[in-house]
Parts: sequence; structure tokens; C-alpha cells
Amino acid sequence: MTKIGIIGGSGLDNPDILHDAKDVEVTTAYGQPTAPLMEGTIAGKEVAILARHGREHTIPPTHVNYRANIVALKDAGCDVILATTACGSLREEIDRGHLVILDQFIDFTRLRHLSFHDEFAPHGAIHTGMAEPFDASLRTLMNDTCEQMGIAHHKMGTVVTIEGSRFSTRAESNMFRMWGADVINMSIAPECILANEAGIPYAAVAMSTDYDCWKTDEAPVTWDEILEVFKGNVEKVTSLLTKVIEQMD
Repeated sequence: MTKIGIIGGSGLDNPDILHDAKDVEVTTAYGQPTAPLMEGTIAGKEVAILARHGREHTIPPTHVNYRANIVALKDAGCDVILATTACGSLREEIDRGHLVILDQFIDFTRLRHLSFHDEFAPHGAIHTGMAEPFDASLRTLMNDTCEQMGIAHHKMGTVVTIEGSRFSTRAESNMFRMWGADVINMSIAPECILANEAGIPYAAVAMSTDYDCWKTDEAPVTWDEILEVFKGNVEKVTSLLTKVIEQMD
């Protein structure tokens, strides 16, 4: 039976959702993950949930130990990873509260470990293909489930990941739009990269919380605004993932 890793976790650690929950402290060759794994079951399926920024959201995006997080889930026996993330919209049609089932990313980070392989020897050069970074079958399941549940969503989207923790300048925001990015966040890269390198199918659902700062007919994004929209819609993401997990083999 498939064991599912979930990164993000807000709302999914509710004991009414995660049954027989227990914390599992782990360490890896890359150090400790950002939080203990919370293991239990959803719809009878084994699940391990990892809070990307720590249980109290105390770890900035640049300082998340992405390598340890991915290895911790792999060592726990997770066969797939489902990720959740808040994002800013770079497109008028992606409104606040809409979900985006990501299919591409642009990595605009600068300070993060992008690989498990700090050197090639003794195994020779290792280059991981990244043409289709998000698993197609998991994306299809997410999209089909959104349709079943009547959730406003976009079947695909390109996310640009910035370093943070600051928000974009308006010039940057407009540049990302010209590059073809649909949404913006601070966490999908290198998380998705490392999951692919580790050989774990990975898919991510992004919730639009704001319009970044490219839209001049409204005020630029603030953290308080992001939190307000996210808290108002977290049950939607939780219900989606629960339903997705119910339908997995």
C-alpha cells in the first residue's frame, strides 16, 4: 500500500483528520528536518506529515533544510509526496482562494542546496532530468478531485520560486509575468528538485492568497493579508488532499 508524505501540513495535523497520530523524531545524513514527522492514517492510508517551516512557522524559506526534509520522508518509506503552498497570483484569472495544480517551476533562488550530490566522485556525473518536474499521475488525480468537489482551480501553472523572505519589487513581479510564470512563492524550489533527485513522485497544490505587487489598482501584498486568505481557505486544501488520499491505491 502507498505511503503518502505531505509537506506543508497546515490543518492536516488535526486529530479528527489524521488518525492514530504520533510524532516521530528523525535525523538524516543532512541534519534534522524542520519538524518531527507526524505519522498516522487518513482514510486508512499511511501518511507522514512534515511542517515545512516548523510547527510554529519559525523557519524562513531560505533556511529550511530541504534536503533533510526529503530524505526524512524517503527514509520513512513514503512512496509519493503531496505538497501544499501559499502563492501570489501573477495572472488576473487566478483569483484569491483559487487552487493551482502546478506543472512547471522557475527557480529564482540563490542560497539553497539544490542537490544531494555535493561532489560527483566516485559515482561519476549525476544530472537529474527536470523537464516534467511534477508527477503527471498525481496531478491528474488532484485535478480530477477538484472537479469532483467543485473547487475553483487551474489545471496547470508555472510557479517562480524566489529566495525571500522579502516580497518582490514591482519590476521583478512584472519580469516574472513576462517570463511566463503564473504564480510566485518561496518554497517549491529546491523541494521539488530534491524529490525528483531522490526518485519520489511529487505534486504540489498552490493556493492563491494575493496578487503580489504587479497589480497597480490595489495595494501590494502584506503578510497579514496572506494569513487571512490562507486561514479562510485552508479547509479547502485539507479536504482536497483528504479526498485525493482516499482515492489512492
